[in-house]
Amino acid sequence: MSAQRPRVLVVANQKGGVGKTTTAINLGTALAAIGEHVLLVDLDPQGNASTGLGVDRRERYNSTYNVLLGEASLKQAARTTDVPRLDIAPSTLDLLGAELELAPRVDRTSRLKQEIANLYEDLKDEVQYSYILIDCPPSLNLLTVNAMVAANAVLVPLQCEFFALEGLSQLLKTVEQVRINLNPALVIQGIVLTMFDPRNNLATQVVSDVRQFMGDKVYQTVIPRNVRVSEAPSYGKPVLLYDLKCAGSQAYLRLASEVIQREKKLKAA
Repeated sequence: MSAQRPRVLVVANQKGGVGKTTTAINLGTALAAIGEHVLLVDLDPQGNASTGLGVDRRERYNSTYNVLLGEASLKQAARTTDVPRLDIAPSTLDLLGAELELAPRVDRTSRLKQEIANLYEDLKDEVQYSYILIDCPPSLNLLTVNAMVAANAVLVPLQCEFFALEGLSQLLKTVEQVRINLNPALVIQGIVLTMFDPRNNLATQVVSDVRQFMGDKVYQTVIPRNVRVSEAPSYGKPVLLYDLKCAGSQAYLRLASEVIQREKKLKAA
């Protein structure tokens, strides 16, 4: 039986500080915890996903920059983490220059898609990843476009704040442009509401507004504002390793289950 290709999910929002990288790290960890094999591709020059999984900046010998420029394969860049079944292809600040270096190339928007296809071939006789998660920079640039061209679906973390819907509409337009021009199969997998504080009336109103605007595209799981989630990256750990029983960890486990259920429906469609 031939190996099944991994499902590629982009975690994207052009706005910073919405829990994007935190969601990428902890969703990847939660998926691994329930038995999936996951590769997290860090496509953000800040490299916070790599740091949050304990990868020292001095040890990122093959990074996603090298992958995009064709200097290393994804298999060469991928490295294990302290989470069983979760690997990461780390990023470095070199990624800041990748856009300029890729700009003259004909394949500038499809470099990551090609490298993921190559990874599938490289790993045919080894353990396959069932999910590849891509953590994007907080901007709609060539790196984010590369991620969306390579992806099956987009997962959008959305902070429960006043301007949430305004930023969401901009991102949805970008997804639609990529779908029309570069990747007809791209869909929105779902929108996850993050940093929710039930004591804040505005946050509750935002949840209501987003659900009314986006309907069943919004996950039932809401990620709470949680001190343990905020502390975990400073220890180089996902919150599920830092404190499994906290509210944030339990929310990400529920989100992982919900993501898998949606993936089954998308495959069946």
